Amino acid sequence: MHANVVRSHSRTPQGRVTATPAARPPHRVGPRQQRTVVKLLPVRHLYVHVPFCARRCSYCDFSIAVRKRIPAREYVAAVLQELRLVGMTDPGGEPGEALETIYFGGGTPSLLPPDALATLLTSLRDAFPVTSFRDAVEVTVEANPEDVTPDAATSWRRAGINRVSLGAQSFDDRVLQWMHRSHDAARIAAAVRTLRAAGIDNVSLDLIFALPAALERDWARDLEQALALLPAHLSLYGLTVEERTPLARWISRGAASAPTDDLYADEYLLAHSRLAACGYQFYEVSNAARDGRRSRHNSAYWSGRSYGGLGPAAHSFDGAVRRWNLSAWEAYRRAVAAGGSPVASREVLSDEQRELERVYLALRTDAGLPLTALYRPPPPCTARWVSRGWVEVREERLVCTPEGWLRLDALVRDLTGCGTTS
Repeated sequence: MHANVVRSHSRTPQGRVTATPAARPPHRVGPRQQRTVVKLLPVRHLYVHVPFCARRCSYCDFSIAVRKRIPAREYVAAVLQELRLVGMTDPGGEPGEALETIYFGGGTPSLLPPDALATLLTSLRDAFPVTSFRDAVEVTVEANPEDVTPDAATSWRRAGINRVSLGAQSFDDRVLQWMHRSHDAARIAAAVRTLRAAGIDNVSLDLIFALPAALERDWARDLEQALALLPAHLSLYGLTVEERTPLARWISRGAASAPTDDLYADEYLLAHSRLAACGYQFYEVSNAARDGRRSRHNSAYWSGRSYGGLGPAAHSFDGAVRRWNLSAWEAYRRAVAAGGSPVASREVLSDEQRELERVYLALRTDAGLPLTALYRPPPPCTARWVSRGWVEVREERLVCTPEGWLRLDALVRDLTGCGTTS
């Protein structure tokens, strides 16, 4: 039924645009060429990576540092030193270059003491030409439910944080234990209440679907429990099996089974149907919001805008070149302490890559791809897609349906002449 489902679109979590479909191997610059600090252009969208976690989740292969004690003071000093080194700001810049979004991702940013986050935000407010920091800038912090205490939430709000992305993942306590999460379902609801009491009502919940069938997880029940909390935003990520994770080892030993494409598609479509019935709009392949409360930060990624990144493994993009920092915390810390560049490498996008990225990013959002941009007349494949219910043509734009989003990668290959979707 769903043999052509492509899952990779849901892999990218909030705040991390770390890869795009590559038309050819990128031009990479090696360590010898990276000794000189690269000055970045002024940015409107800033991602700050906090790499620390108390434990590693069973499915996680991200660049994190598992620590019993979080080196908060050293971390803040390193990030602020990087900010001084790369010179993201232009003190004489036009007002239009004012910072619009800040996203603290991880890792687990909520493990940082509230005063550490406040110090970072104060320094960023001083560094960027922002006239009304609290109201004009969307400031998001990713948080684990168990870290949301009344004191923490109040401190976050006082510091200027106005949006929290909660890593709920599931409302089934058995599943949460299997994931190696530290919270239970009751803690998710308590965290949402605590945030609202502190004045942070722009709350997003992350959920993971397409889990191994042996877990007997009730996805519909998870959705209902999430919706009962009336979050402003929901992000839904399909489980993928990554190498060198506990999940991959379980599967290799026969202790767990990989989720099937049919299950993935069925649960994805169920979520679309249920969320739409409750007033949520899927504005991107994995993200839905109500009352227009879309993630402004992630929307900047999906519209192809420039962004800056601070911290280990953080990425920056100026429209033509993508750079990424050293991923290991200690290597990053030593690099910036010595006054050198923390950049590990970079990718210079060819014209072909930039076009492929433009198509991919446009089709993964509800804005769709303007047919008049480069495709006149529309390629023959688009008529086939429309007849199969994978896309719709709205006001001269090609917009994916939920069924089409399941085939996003294949559709992009088809449209750009890199393959044929059956």
